[in-house]
Amino acid sequence: MGANVKRYIVLIGPPGAGKGTQAKMLEQSLGLPQVSTGDLFRYNLKHSTELGQLARSYMDKGELVPDGVTIAMVRERLSQPDAAHGAILDGFPRTIAQADALADLLAELGGRITCVPHIIVEREELVRRLLNRAQIEGRVDDSEDTIRTRMRVYEEQTKPLLDYYDQRGLVAEVNGQQSVEAVQHDLQTVITGQRASVR
Repeated sequence: MGANVKRYIVLIGPPGAGKGTQAKMLEQSLGLPQVSTGDLFRYNLKHSTELGQLARSYMDKGELVPDGVTIAMVRERLSQPDAAHGAILDGFPRTIAQADALADLLAELGGRITCVPHIIVEREELVRRLLNRAQIEGRVDDSEDTIRTRMRVYEEQTKPLLDYYDQRGLVAEVNGQQSVEAVQHDLQTVITGQRASVR
């Protein structure tokens, strides 16, 4: 792959896998910005941008924000100077339709997804981590039942996406039950193409 091809990495991992922390570290080591759709929504809503106002019009009616609006936010973010060489996508895409739209957008921008690292953590470990986090942050709503439901929903939603990228030979599994540093090392290894998966 030529040096001028933009690299986009789609980081996948369940709640509690430490995805946000790892994405921030990758941002430093790879020199690519972390693009989180959660952050994009907060920014656009807070600053009442045109896209933010459009998103709010759906949210105020209790409706889901259409993919087109989300893609427009992603497009705008990826067109900024710090994303000139690519980006680390965190929390997007979530569906096959979004993945298709993203592929079209990246082709327009002259880049493609080069790796989809999947941080794997056993369910019981995730439940333990999230219960611990809920206690520390005082999240009374995060009961064990709620957390287990979130896990199930996440797995159901994410499986088709993993299959989609796996068919394209892009998924690389990384063991998320190691130290933060070890997970980061393994992520860098699979992203730079030294190893397909690290278990």
